[in-house]
Amino acid sequence: MTEITVKGAGITGLMCAWMLVQRGAKVQVVDPNGVGAGASGGIVGALAPHVPENWNPKKAMQFAALDKAEALWKRIADVGGKNPGYGRTGRIQPLADDAAVALARKRAGTATALWDGRYTWRVVPVREISFGIETPTGLVILDTLTARIHPRQACAALAAALAVSGVEVVPEAPTRGTEIWATGAADLSEISNALGKLVGAPIKGQAALLKVDLCIAPQVFVDGLHVVPHGDGTVAIGSTTEREFDAADTTNMQLNPLISAARAAVPALADAPVIARWAGVRPRAKSRAPMVGPHPTRDGAYIANGGFKIGLAMAPVMAEMLTSLILDGHDTIPPEFHPNASC
Repeated sequence: MTEITVKGAGITGLMCAWMLVQRGAKVQVVDPNGVGAGASGGIVGALAPHVPENWNPKKAMQFAALDKAEALWKRIADVGGKNPGYGRTGRIQPLADDAAVALARKRAGTATALWDGRYTWRVVPVREISFGIETPTGLVILDTLTARIHPRQACAALAAALAVSGVEVVPEAPTRGTEIWATGAADLSEISNALGKLVGAPIKGQAALLKVDLCIAPQVFVDGLHVVPHGDGTVAIGSTTEREFDAADTTNMQLNPLISAARAAVPALADAPVIARWAGVRPRAKSRAPMVGPHPTRDGAYIANGGFKIGLAMAPVMAEMLTSLILDGHDTIPPEFHPNASC
């Protein structure tokens, strides 16, 4: 039986542990801060695809991950008995002018081909949407591939399923067997310092949670802002992108414009109270793609990092690739994802 020690109990580390234990490995997860303490403890949870054009390995892998997510999270929920907050509710995007409408209609055709005909990207009148949003043209994009997940609940669901499968999540423990480092922004900074060059960086994000029940409504994406209705009667709004900041885990006035923009775009949020504010740092690799493979500064270890804004969606793909590499010696990692792409 192969022994694995996963460092980091965020979504990526927990998913690596899950994939490995399904293959019969003996796994322990070590994190002094507990489950979902970093970026994975956020509140937004948009599982949204890239634009369906200019296809590349990252987009193809993200599509595969989104396509398989429903069955994956159902299995995790069934095993551990905890709801990860998953739902394929779709997404709407307001269209600002005639040029945006024409481009969206062009992309509708490429979505049919690239998404294997299983999901749609359509231009529809806003009146067909179950709740009102502001759109200058009266038209929106509606895609059926986008899903939501509640990040904190997803981490808790994974930890519960792992516990049933005999996997411990502990604050500290001696390393057993092979190490996988999935410690997010902290490890990217350590690697950059060790190599004397920028490999990756922490990017701060701030988000807010509003109390309003739109649980079956699609997400809204407008001007870089995600509005994500969750199944528990809340709506998440996020997030900022801050490369320079004083405090990683505190919110400030930069969050207020996002809340105002969301209220303007989605009138149903106009009077909804803000019940929580969140801030944290997300790991972005230099290549802007997830970083998977042999660890660049720790001999014999592996890394799964750099998910940034698509980490929730890509964690299963990253975990599958590492599982195949470690247990089978089969390298399915594309060059864009290899640590060398950032190092």
